[in-house]
Amino acid sequence: QVQLVESGGGLVQPGGSLRLSCAASGSMGSVGAMGWYRQAPGKHRELVAHVTYDGNTNYAEPVKGRFTISEINAKNTVYLQMNNLKPEDTAVYYCHVNGWVPPGDYWGEGTLVTVSS
Repeated sequence: QVQLVESGGGLVQPGGSLRLSCAASGSMGSVGAMGWYRQAPGKHRELVAHVTYDGNTNYAEPVKGRFTISEINAKNTVYLQMNNLKPEDTAVYYCHVNGWVPPGDYWGEGTLVTVSS
């Protein structure tokens, strides 16, 4: 059984920072990629940032220059550093893992990020 444990969401004022973490555990062996998606009320889920096993990263245009995704560490954990947060960043953020062992796509339960004054 693969488990994804997310943490780090919360309420922050515009211009503030948060760091999200996602750890893939349980029966998760090696991973091909990990990433973060978000879903705001009334909108579709969208990619925020993504990192492959060999360190290649990809960011959604609205977060470039503000968000940074870490490399996948030996414990299959990845971090998303979010700086200069804006109200439009408010959403539920979901961790995604593309697993190799076992193969498949895995999702976390989501963590809420609220940016408001």
